[in-house]
Amino acid sequence: MKKPAIDQAPLAGVRVLVGRARHQAGALSAELRKAGAEVVEIPFIEIRNPRSFRPLDAAVKDLDSYDWLILTSVNGVEAMWARMEKLRRRHVPERLLVAAIGPATRKAIEQRGAAVDVMPKEYVAESVVRSLKSKVKGKRVLLVRARVARDVIPRELRKAGAEVDVVEAYETVVPESSRVRLKASLANPKRRPQVVTFTSSSTVKNFVTLLGKKRAYLDGILMSSIGPVTSATLKEVGLKADIKAKEYTIPGLVMAIRKAFVSLPR
Repeated sequence: MKKPAIDQAPLAGVRVLVGRARHQAGALSAELRKAGAEVVEIPFIEIRNPRSFRPLDAAVKDLDSYDWLILTSVNGVEAMWARMEKLRRRHVPERLLVAAIGPATRKAIEQRGAAVDVMPKEYVAESVVRSLKSKVKGKRVLLVRARVARDVIPRELRKAGAEVDVVEAYETVVPESSRVRLKASLANPKRRPQVVTFTSSSTVKNFVTLLGKKRAYLDGILMSSIGPVTSATLKEVGLKADIKAKEYTIPGLVMAIRKAFVSLPR
């Protein structure tokens, strides 16, 4: 068989470990395979329902009282619309302004028939704050997010004069079933990745938890990060973001990995 050209398959011969939640790994894995990579999927996070849906249900029932809705992930969109369906609420109010972090979140919202009024240029919490802080004084804001998340958005918008309600839509946990698989993959030369992908701070923290004391397994493996917050978390846990996406999206992450390996000898 003829070996594919580097420009056609820039990641040919490169093994990449994808650690997104099982139901979300497909998009990243598909993009990597398209570039010629061999993909190993071992989830570092598992998405679970919150301990109670009561706060989210109360917010859904009270949507007409809010001026802004902020959604920070596809998981939050899916959880919120599932509760809306459960409560027989088909649409968000027309007067409600919606902000989304990133194109994937925006697409998920629009697929459900709602318009997105604000999507910041950079897909991080700080950029959301910059986009909204002049618009929210005296307004009621609903932030739908994971149980554990950075408090930048509610803290800064409250400083800007907004009344902010933070509602838990889901939680991320460590998938214990991945612990043995991860160590086995890193220890086996035939399964050992050249790159590990991190798409959130949660994936970083859970990866370290799953790895335990086996840091030596990471020698020679490149860590790739989707954005500055994820890169900062890697640094916090003593790892280096060797590859950083310039655009904080899945395509941006894949492009950064491609560029890194085009410049390396095969």
